[in-house]
Amino acid sequence: MKTPNARPKKVALLTAGGLAPCLSSAVGGLIERYTEIAPDIEIIAYKGGYKGLLLGDSYKVGPAERAAAGVLHRHGGSPIGNSRVKLTNVKDCVKRGLVKEGQDPQKVAADQLVKDGVDILHTIGGDDTNTAAADLAAFLAKNDYGLTVIGLPKTIDNDVFPIRQSLGAWTAAEQGARYFRNVVAEDGANPRMLIIHEVMGRNCGWLTAATAAEYQKLLAREEFAPGLGLSREALSVHGIFIPEMAFDIAAEAARLKAVMDRLDNVNIFVSEGAGVETIVAEMQSRGQEVPRDAFGHVKLDAVNPGKWFGDQFAKMLGAEKVLVQKSGYFARAAAANQADLMLIKSCVDLAVECALRRESGVIGHDEDQNNVLRAIEFTRIKGGKPFKPTTPWFADLLKSIGQPLGATLSVKH
Repeated sequence: MKTPNARPKKVALLTAGGLAPCLSSAVGGLIERYTEIAPDIEIIAYKGGYKGLLLGDSYKVGPAERAAAGVLHRHGGSPIGNSRVKLTNVKDCVKRGLVKEGQDPQKVAADQLVKDGVDILHTIGGDDTNTAAADLAAFLAKNDYGLTVIGLPKTIDNDVFPIRQSLGAWTAAEQGARYFRNVVAEDGANPRMLIIHEVMGRNCGWLTAATAAEYQKLLAREEFAPGLGLSREALSVHGIFIPEMAFDIAAEAARLKAVMDRLDNVNIFVSEGAGVETIVAEMQSRGQEVPRDAFGHVKLDAVNPGKWFGDQFAKMLGAEKVLVQKSGYFARAAAANQADLMLIKSCVDLAVECALRRESGVIGHDEDQNNVLRAIEFTRIKGGKPFKPTTPWFADLLKSIGQPLGATLSVKH
């Protein structure tokens, strides 16, 4: 077994879960920072997240890779690859051929880290990734492996307790706004057009709200020609629906029909998690199976919330055509913007400092401790942090488009 407080000789990196506009930069940043202040420490990167860890499949980060690390800040995606693997879901790991029948995936992962000579494991991912990291860290500590796990928070939903701002979320909002700026031109392709922009966000409406806000800011910087039919109001957001906010569908339909009658089009932003409970209940009442992933989450592409909202509103608004567009894959695969690059840099630098002193946790601004940037204890990390619709900038946004705030739903966590 390793000596827990000894200076690390070898570190490993992995990215996991869905993509976000921070993974590539975080990988590059970690490599750069180790090269700057501890060039003697060896680095490897597991291919495809926890899958690569279980299979012992990794990249060696040598001199050439260290020299090229800065290039990663200009790219999206994850150069080392992702996968959705839950180490405590033994059945799924066996089914996918990642471990053999009778093996404990956590022990397989721990033994592989020892075999590879790893002292520090950096996990870059969302709440599921860091929950898996927490489970692994607890297993390592309980069984005296002497390894340290340090997480970085990646989720474009910005929904991890108690982290103020997740890496990549700002960029995703900006990119979603850019995406919709082109899509909205479809309002002139057909009379009485209903355009629905479905934005990622399973339990949290932050990204939908932030994307709508960024889009409205984008419109505010442009010029229009109302006399020729090119008006800001027609291109604006007319309705925003998120999981945390209740709404009266009949009242909203009446409000939006008035917009349709006046402008000949309506634009709605919808969180992919909005209305999911209702949709799932409808599917189950029809005897349909609800597909779920390895973590037990409903597969949102299967329930298709955007189409459901389109079906609900189309008749009530008298829409002649409904267009549902999803910005998720466009937004989440983008390279990090300047604001996120700065946030990533600060988190990466602290992650390496924590590694050198063998301090585990998830790096982020701790909302429960005056937003100090620190290694937050794994036991305090959990997903599903709700967005507060009463947040002033969002309340102002709703007021500006004439939408009532409605009731704030209580979200369990």
